[in-house]
Amino acid sequence: MSTAWKRRAGLAAAGALLLGAAFLGGCGASPSDAAGEKVSVTMAPEALRQIVAADNEHGRTVMWQAETEEAASVEYREEGGGAIREAPAKSQRLAGTQGEPDRYIYEARLTDLEPGGAYEYRTRAGDRVSPWHPLSADDGGPFTALVFPDTQSQDYGVWESIAEAGKKQAPDAEFFINMGDLVDNGQDENQWQAWLGAAEGLFETIPAAPLMGNHEAYSLDWQTARPDRYLAQFALPENGDPSMPELFWSFDWGPVHFAVLNTQMAEISEWYPDLLSRQQAWLEQDLTGTDKPWKVVLMHKDPLQYRIASRPERKEGFSEEGEAFMPIFDRTGVDAVLSAHLHTYRDRGHIYDFRRDERGPLYILTGVAGDVRYPNLWTDHALDVTVAPQPETDNFMTMEADSHTLTFRAWLPDGTMLDEVTLTK
Repeated sequence: MSTAWKRRAGLAAAGALLLGAAFLGGCGASPSDAAGEKVSVTMAPEALRQIVAADNEHGRTVMWQAETEEAASVEYREEGGGAIREAPAKSQRLAGTQGEPDRYIYEARLTDLEPGGAYEYRTRAGDRVSPWHPLSADDGGPFTALVFPDTQSQDYGVWESIAEAGKKQAPDAEFFINMGDLVDNGQDENQWQAWLGAAEGLFETIPAAPLMGNHEAYSLDWQTARPDRYLAQFALPENGDPSMPELFWSFDWGPVHFAVLNTQMAEISEWYPDLLSRQQAWLEQDLTGTDKPWKVVLMHKDPLQYRIASRPERKEGFSEEGEAFMPIFDRTGVDAVLSAHLHTYRDRGHIYDFRRDERGPLYILTGVAGDVRYPNLWTDHALDVTVAPQPETDNFMTMEADSHTLTFRAWLPDGTMLDEVTLTK
């Protein structure tokens, strides 16, 4: 297990349109000795965040934002001191909307970490540096992670309180997953700033794995839009289809391989008409190519279809996304599928060949972690095993994994456990 969150937090306390992109800084990571070097700890990067890499035993992405552009980098070293290495930062300008100013989004990809290494990092521009922040590499062993369902909100203070509840429940969480629909409108920069601010206490110290939801692909007038703003906010693993960079991807942590799908075929078909076919081909190859003991799929839209009480024409069954991907899950031995979108928590047990069967993956609909709720909207599905008490309030999940067990728990913000499921091998 990595070092506890409390140590991370203590160290931290001590210390639209893309308009252009350029590498600023050096040509690559380079070690140096900062002994005697005079720097000014006056750099205050906004929305400082860590993002998962494809290989988290050796990699991590660090991002932040500023209203000015300058040559910048991320410096990192082993926790407590030693030689400082430097990774250049890439910047891109993101046009402001909804009263927010234009900003420059910075990213630096670290690629030479040691498995299980305890590091600290800071941002740098000239002789100005930020305080040091903790960063822990995956050690390849057991871990705990947090899972947050849809956080879209009118008041992102709700998301902030759920993030705090998750941190309290799982202080040793090594990373967290957001299941898509992070914001209500993907082109509203004011909402992005509220979302980033609410998550600040999380991803300065542990990385995020943020999924795209359909709301990330809406314009300010609620038409569909290319998800440029989401893609600018998160520099994601680049191991999907190179013709569609960062739209779908995968990453490893400990004994688990995670495949992250993009279920927004309807919303972004104008820009990516073959998203489904390319994703299906990639997914089969990705899932068969891993040697990790566990395979978990993360997808925003749910593979099951629920009836709506006021719409008798909508039938119970499986969604278009489920029909497209579930046969691949069956063929490739996926162990669990986490989804979101419907703002309700449902454990559906194991499904194989579109029916109840222990040979298939465990399917969990993760719930809601924002203030947009759909009380009593969905009629129970025949495959539901556990349903959260209605009308629902917010929840989050924890995931614990080792080579032989995979445990999912759903929690209310006050620490009440809603559900617990353990898979064994």
